[in-house]
Amino acid sequence: MRKIGLTGGIGAGKSAVSRLLASYGAVVVDSDLIAREVVAPGTPGLAAVAAEFGPGVLAPDGSLDRPALGAVVFADPERLKALNAIVHPLVRERSAELEAAAAPGAVVVHDVPLLAENGLAPLYDQVLVVDADEQVRLDRLVRLRGMTEEEARSRMAAQATREQRLAIADLVVENNGSLAELEEQVKSVWERLTAA
Repeated sequence: MRKIGLTGGIGAGKSAVSRLLASYGAVVVDSDLIAREVVAPGTPGLAAVAAEFGPGVLAPDGSLDRPALGAVVFADPERLKALNAIVHPLVRERSAELEAAAAPGAVVVHDVPLLAENGLAPLYDQVLVVDADEQVRLDRLVRLRGMTEEEARSRMAAQATREQRLAIADLVVENNGSLAELEEQVKSVWERLTAA
């Protein structure tokens, strides 16, 4: 089994790279998806988040109101640390379960948005960083995700710098261009990952 850490700043296109790798046969362990699972209604994770942040982060149906929580944690680094202290251990536990279920010769890609921020690079055989220019990322967040420019800049500022991510990269996919260009790069990376 080969363990690959996949990361990239918000808006860089990490999810697209993750989907492409999965289409080639990678076992993808998606930290964002798991982070949603561990705070789903009825979970101990959601109960812990509500206890820490109050009922204002819950939607009327009892689910997590992500925009309300985001408004709190992305404006205050200390509150973000408190959220991470609840969610990250739960995500790590579930990720380990999924990795253990992979076939012995699998390429397991851990899709981890905050890999650089949390010093997780040593956990992987290689780190793959999806990189894009800041202006490209900003445009994607505003145009495709409906964020205001202020919200997008706040989310970007809460993450590691581009330089910090590139410093831990064993492999880099540049995603400033077309989907076809991205697909070609990911195919090349997959060939490298499976050649050894």
